[in-house]
Amino acid sequence: MPAQLIETNSTPLQQINVDTVTLDIIENAMANARNEMDAVLFRTAMSPGIREQGDAFPMIANHEGKMVVGQFGSFITGFTESYQGTIEEGDVFLTNDPYMCDGAVSHLPDWLIMVPVFHNGRLINWAAMFGHMSDVGGKVPGSLPTDAKTIFEEGIRIPPLKIYRNGELNSDVLELILHNVRMPRWNRSDFNAIVASCRTAGKRCVELAKRFGDDIFTSALGMMLERNYVAMREIIRTVVPETKQTFEDYICDDGAGLGPYTIRCSMWREGDKAIFDFEGTDPQAPSSINFYLNEEMFKMFFGAFTINLFDPSILFNDGFYDLVDVRIPQGSILKPNFPAALSCRTHLLGRIFDIMGGLLGQGNPAAMSAAGFSDSPHFMYSGYDENNEWFQLFQIGFGGIPGRPAGDGPDGHSLWPGFTNVPNEFIEAYFPLRIETYETITDSGGAGKHRGGNGLRVGYRLLAKGEISIHDDRWLTYPWGVSGGTPGQRSRKILVRADGHREVLPSKCDNIKVEQGDLLLFETWGGGGWGDPTERELEVMSLDVKRGLISVEGALRYGVVVAADGTVDSAATEALRAEIRAARTGELPLFDRGGTLAEIKARALAETGLPAPATPQWDR
Repeated sequence: MPAQLIETNSTPLQQINVDTVTLDIIENAMANARNEMDAVLFRTAMSPGIREQGDAFPMIANHEGKMVVGQFGSFITGFTESYQGTIEEGDVFLTNDPYMCDGAVSHLPDWLIMVPVFHNGRLINWAAMFGHMSDVGGKVPGSLPTDAKTIFEEGIRIPPLKIYRNGELNSDVLELILHNVRMPRWNRSDFNAIVASCRTAGKRCVELAKRFGDDIFTSALGMMLERNYVAMREIIRTVVPETKQTFEDYICDDGAGLGPYTIRCSMWREGDKAIFDFEGTDPQAPSSINFYLNEEMFKMFFGAFTINLFDPSILFNDGFYDLVDVRIPQGSILKPNFPAALSCRTHLLGRIFDIMGGLLGQGNPAAMSAAGFSDSPHFMYSGYDENNEWFQLFQIGFGGIPGRPAGDGPDGHSLWPGFTNVPNEFIEAYFPLRIETYETITDSGGAGKHRGGNGLRVGYRLLAKGEISIHDDRWLTYPWGVSGGTPGQRSRKILVRADGHREVLPSKCDNIKVEQGDLLLFETWGGGGWGDPTERELEVMSLDVKRGLISVEGALRYGVVVAADGTVDSAATEALRAEIRAARTGELPLFDRGGTLAEIKARALAETGLPAPATPQWDR
């Protein structure tokens, strides 16, 4: 049974027309309330992942649970349909179990807080946020075990429950939860920060309801959703063709020796409705790379992707959801059966954006971006410091954003626009390590008229004995280029022991023992290039070489002959570009993946130092 809403005011909310000025005032006030949620969170959280990096996603929904402002789409529908208790004023709900909220969150480290907002005895809003906790227990520090086969190995599972009931904290339950994590101070602080953030949003909603009246306020929220619906309907009519288009991409491996895994999606339009069908996606993996992809979450991905690509002025919310139909096969790697492990789902989550780019771009190549930094690679380091105190670092790496029709991809950036890097000074102050290298990797971005962004090389000097874990991808398959652009460089992780011995680490590994003085070189991948490299402007090439973003040798990929000081030899460049163009046998490829899967796997050992994974039995 769905949740039972308890209201003391039986008078229903009325839908009325709201004038444009009032609507704009309420819309901007709601956007400000969403930003205030972030400000409260970042000033009061303790873990660097949330406090410094911003790994948390807020939203404010209307009384029906539809997000009107936010970042990660509605969590409320999946919760209210699966929760079997009451919803009352003063309640605060907590869960982290994907299987018990229909994928509203997708792995256990994400703690989801939901606060129903009441005014005059009626539910008028929801405020919600989830944040990535540095640890939730489980078999490894950081709670992201690569080799987990079930969710029971990944940490404490919190079913949807009232952590506050009628305004009173259920302290016994909270203490039980914190007893099962390795960083209870951080978790408690981050939990309180998220609750405070949601309550702040609730206060702002109540203030608006008091100012304008409940009916005008809630009607305005409905009109905000309608605005989004109308705008997205036009975008869908423009960018989604009626003819079915299919695209596939891959996760390189599952950390257990198998791969690549195929994600396949077909897209077409029926009337005003966009259809996305993931038939042909591989079955679920035996390890923890599975991603429980909630259909509503994919709609959010699609909306965020298309709005930012075609009209960033549109206020992003859930208004358009009825215009999208998502079909995901049960038992696939995108909808695994309980109790499949889910902790390392970040690779699939990010790769969904490359899938959407490939799908949407086939019908409109001029508007298509290449593949880029579609992941949030994790580095974890834990142990006991010189004072015998436990330390535990969780950090997300940045890489190369793809080349785009609008220009080059940024170097060393996050997949998520709202994320920021953790300052090196912060890391060195709080953890026993030293950042000896922090630089872009020259030539790692794919060549193109607009080049892909370069990946990052971070050198971590480990100053205490302990263990490290690494979760990354794109070490086998390449981030593809488009419309003549070439693929970006793959990722690589090298551990240089204190005695000088070098080890190439797998992209997904846990429990790697390290000693004081070891150096980890954490190299992320570059973005694919966009467009014909021989059309790149020479002035820009000169600046790239001066800045060290492209080497003298790498400039030859663009048909450019240039000196180390950035001086371009115009005559030699013209001759080289003419030679490159004359050698082409046909049209430039729409997609350049760096070869077939068989070819890529065959040269994996030579280029990466790692053997290619074994083919899953269901490989197509």
